[in-house]
Amino acid sequence: GFLPRSLCWQAMLAGTSAGASSSTTALVPTDTATEPADQPTDQPPTSLSGIRPILQNIVATCNLGIALDLKTIAMHARNAEYNPKRFSAVIMRIRDPKTTALIFKSGKMVVTGAKSEEQARQAARKFARIVQKLDFPARFTDFKIQNMVGSCDVKFPIRLEGLAYKHSHYSSYEPELFPGLIYRMVQPKIVLLIFVSGKVVLTGGKVRNEIFSAFEQIYPVLQEFRKLPAAAAATALTPAT
Repeated sequence: GFLPRSLCWQAMLAGTSAGASSSTTALVPTDTATEPADQPTDQPPTSLSGIRPILQNIVATCNLGIALDLKTIAMHARNAEYNPKRFSAVIMRIRDPKTTALIFKSGKMVVTGAKSEEQARQAARKFARIVQKLDFPARFTDFKIQNMVGSCDVKFPIRLEGLAYKHSHYSSYEPELFPGLIYRMVQPKIVLLIFVSGKVVLTGGKVRNEIFSAFEQIYPVLQEFRKLPAAAAATALTPAT
């Protein structure tokens, strides 16, 4: 089965395979360490660019610690849907915070859509409480942030062809298939989608400082490949007399 279209991107960012129900073990870590209540207490890196990426989506996982009857949950919970022919999890939504949960038979749960670490934890607890109210002795364990997605706009166009050529070891750019350049940073391990318009999407962080640090590292590169206006480019190419 496949994820509904609206969830394909979030599930991909969560590191799961959209087609396999057996992939739930990949979504949820085997360790039992619980994350601190809120991670952004660390001081963010100094912003030399003057631009700070905005967190757009946080993907978190937790374990309810019990096998679940998904049909019962779908029948009695509000804003829940379950179509095992398409996807092997209940899809449940809440409005505050506006998030979506994928609840699996094993008791493992993926929460997407939160805009902060605390929102992700709060939403996961709310979903766990909904399951508890349906007479399942669910617990809230193994909460962990799996992925953060941030975005920003540098406000100038970028020469993606030149960037891809000079940074070929880290870049993939095939405009016939996808309009953005995919830049795989090694440290921190962040994937950036860079568009000719100057918009940048950053994904793969476990803490927000990884997103901020990755952007501070890539910003000088983006400036180097800033696309000049046509008149300025012509002037730069004209030899001095």
